Amino acid sequence: MAGLVLGPVLRHVDATSATVWVETDSACEVEVLDSRARTFQVGDLHFALVCVTGLEPDSSVPYQVRLDGVTVWPEPDSAFPPCRIRTGQVRRIIFGSCRAAKATPGVLEADKVGPDALDAYAVRMAELPEPRWPDALLLLGDQVYADQPTPQLREWLAQRRSGDDPEDEVVSFREYAELYHESWSDPEIRWLMSTVPTSMIFDDHDVRDDWNTSRAWRQQMERKPWWHRRIRAGLASYWVYQHLGNLDPQQLQDDSLYQQVLKADREVGDLLEEFAAAADREADGRKPFRWSYRRDFGRIRLLVIDTRNGRILDGQRLMVGAAEFDWIEDNAQGDYDHLLIGSSLPWLMPIAVSHLQSLNERAASLPGWRGRLGEKLRQAADLEHWPAFRASFHRLAALIARVARTPGAPATVCVLSGDVHHSYAARAVYDTETKSAVLQLVCSPVHNDPPKAFRLLFKLSWSTPLAAALRRLATRRGIPPDPVRWHRVSGPHFGNSIATLDIAGRSCRFSLETALPDAGLIHITEIELTDPQGVARV
Repeated sequence: MAGLVLGPVLRHVDATSATVWVETDSACEVEVLDSRARTFQVGDLHFALVCVTGLEPDSSVPYQVRLDGVTVWPEPDSAFPPCRIRTGQVRRIIFGSCRAAKATPGVLEADKVGPDALDAYAVRMAELPEPRWPDALLLLGDQVYADQPTPQLREWLAQRRSGDDPEDEVVSFREYAELYHESWSDPEIRWLMSTVPTSMIFDDHDVRDDWNTSRAWRQQMERKPWWHRRIRAGLASYWVYQHLGNLDPQQLQDDSLYQQVLKADREVGDLLEEFAAAADREADGRKPFRWSYRRDFGRIRLLVIDTRNGRILDGQRLMVGAAEFDWIEDNAQGDYDHLLIGSSLPWLMPIAVSHLQSLNERAASLPGWRGRLGEKLRQAADLEHWPAFRASFHRLAALIARVARTPGAPATVCVLSGDVHHSYAARAVYDTETKSAVLQLVCSPVHNDPPKAFRLLFKLSWSTPLAAALRRLATRRGIPPDPVRWHRVSGPHFGNSIATLDIAGRSCRFSLETALPDAGLIHITEIELTDPQGVARV
């Protein structure tokens, strides 16, 4: 009899349909609310994405998962409320990034990096009435840490290692799968992800620290004997575990790779690795596959940008290739009340860091020892965010300005980000007034802990004198002025956190909560985004 290994994970939900992802231990038919799908096989692993159709708008329906007709979810004697598919209006969105697996799987108590904020959120959510549940979850990268496995995973890897494979990093699809098993198997997380529609995008640790920082970095990786297997496995596993669920049913119908996988009467690992190898290649200033995607939640538009695999590093450095940015600009057009731009990397950094990254990009492009020194600093200090791709930084600023000035402009344009292991909110101001409130909202980490010295550095990076000095240096180096000004509204905040957007019509409120040992989630800050004078309330 087939068993459920992982999931169900509720992914794309609209007014009349939903997709539910599962991993099983053998081939079978998966059934959810009378909709069925056969599993496909990668190596010795089995997966399915069930497209549930014919749902009633504005409804809330409990569901079960059956494998070959046998109910396997919810688990017997579950202490959690029934998992549900809800097709009503989206009013509450939670988001965050950087969620490392626990040192001891399945243990809710805090480990050395503190309590998991998403775990704490799930515990509280289970005790709330359904109307107070979040309507969507956005995970902005580093769902798994391929280059920083837990102690128990290192032991498991050691039993598999031979030849040139690294001892403390994953390489194969099967090893990536073990990362997801660790991260998504906690009972609290499984229940939350079975009930809250989840959108995802990768960041560097989903593949490797500093992934695609520069052309020099990529050349260094390509010299490692295991790298080509690693990048193929990383992208193939991302496609299975994360990307498929970002697509709506029509996009799944139109996806040629997915249709090939469904029709295959064999194991499809080689097919996915061939696709992944092609997706990693850069030619003529473009990547052949787009991981960026769009979701509409009624009057809310979410544009999620791939800021890792989509980078162009040969020739002009671009965060996203020109053709993909054209797609982003096209999909930013429309009639909606709020535009949310999901970018794992912040667009607006602490101001001193922003200037430093632009200066470093210029320095690393110089010939000789100065360029080599600039490249070493770039990799050592992770100087690889939007300001380090200056042309893309300007293009995103211009896009946001156009959207925010159009007749019938949305009430807010918010860039939602993570990565930087602290949280903050910054408000952007253009020389020509915008009709929309423009904000950078950062929530990181959900469950991780950088060295404590970083906290002082992040606080100093908002220093006005330091930022002014670096701006003067940037001017002397010929770096154009920033196309936008911004100021901190709240932060920097530290600790494992989860952020919430509460949206009602054209109003939007941002709040941040941090998980503390033995205390659950503690309210940190709250900002009315549509109030131009809005300041943080603590």
